[in-house]
Amino acid sequence: MQPSKRRREYWRKNLRVTAFLMAIWFVVTFVVGYYADSPWLRFQFFGWPFSFYMGAQGSLVVYLLIIWFYARYMNKLDEEYGVGEEEEE
Repeated sequence: MQPSKRRREYWRKNLRVTAFLMAIWFVVTFVVGYYADSPWLRFQFFGWPFSFYMGAQGSLVVYLLIIWFYARYMNKLDEEYGVGEEEEE
């Protein structure tokens, strides 16, 4: 059975935002840590070296923002395509 065009469009948007957010996660988790000692990451951020800040707090803040954005985006997408969760009373 072929999925409908509307369902394929829904999943395409879902996968696109997921891939984008996973790319941000990868950069924050691995790239910043890998290049922590490089000259272009040696600057002060809130009084600490940027690489230390990202390892200690910055990455956690970015992870929370990713989760918040994904939940908000998917709720709107679910409502747009009529697959949202209904409120239980």
